[in-house]
Amino acid sequence: MDATPSDRRRSPLQTVDRALQVLLSYSERRTQWSVTELAEEFSLDKSTAQRLLAALAARGFLRVEADTRRYTLGPTMWRMAQLWERTGGLARLADPVVLRLAEDTGAAAAFAIPDGTHVRCVAAADGSDGPLRSSALVGDLYPAHAGATARAYFAFIGRAERRALLWGRPMGRFTDRTEVDVLALEEKFAETELLGYATSEGEYDENTRALAVPVMLGRRAVGSLTLGQSIVEHPTSTLTDHLSRLLTASLELTDLLGQNSAAQRRRRPHTTRRGSR
Repeated sequence: MDATPSDRRRSPLQTVDRALQVLLSYSERRTQWSVTELAEEFSLDKSTAQRLLAALAARGFLRVEADTRRYTLGPTMWRMAQLWERTGGLARLADPVVLRLAEDTGAAAAFAIPDGTHVRCVAAADGSDGPLRSSALVGDLYPAHAGATARAYFAFIGRAERRALLWGRPMGRFTDRTEVDVLALEEKFAETELLGYATSEGEYDENTRALAVPVMLGRRAVGSLTLGQSIVEHPTSTLTDHLSRLLTASLELTDLLGQNSAAQRRRRPHTTRRGSR
């Protein structure tokens, strides 16, 4: 029987949706697929699975390993992610959460993501307490060894990864409170991981107090969320009173960043294999 016009219109959309499902199925636990595995998981015949994977690989979304013929994520995924973040997509996503956090607490709020041995602020808002400094926070880099903003991320990436990134590298002393001894730093990282949050006073900027928590996606830290205030303007204040609100905002960011996690945990499509009944 010939396909109806409705079938012909729907078929390309089904193919696109299936390709997107395949890309979304990749995770830290599922880093590669074979043709047979993909066919079984998505209830496809092997020839369809092969064409689908080959098409994604041809555009660089996937990469086929020559020795195993298994498909892993490709360089186009990295390029698209970089483009989205660098053109403000991540900031637009995070801005409302950060702004509400600053309004609710009165402190300056900032969201930072990893950038080598630093974290980089991508979204920030001043609270009613006033700005932390005259220059904008967005774009600032915070080194892993100085301050709560960076520590709240690096404490949750694991000791082995942290050691590979940080040990043996020079560490600048920004104030007399900056810790530059790696063993003492590891103790701070361990304490932060145990508590679930980081605090600092004058470690990076001698006039700044900060409270920060990790932003998690699954079991992986993807950034940190910080409240900051001037020590000069608020010499006896404490930001830990706002810890509950900060944690709530962190979960809001997790939900936004992981909005496709439901698709990654999808059930198998209710389709029928060719030739089956």
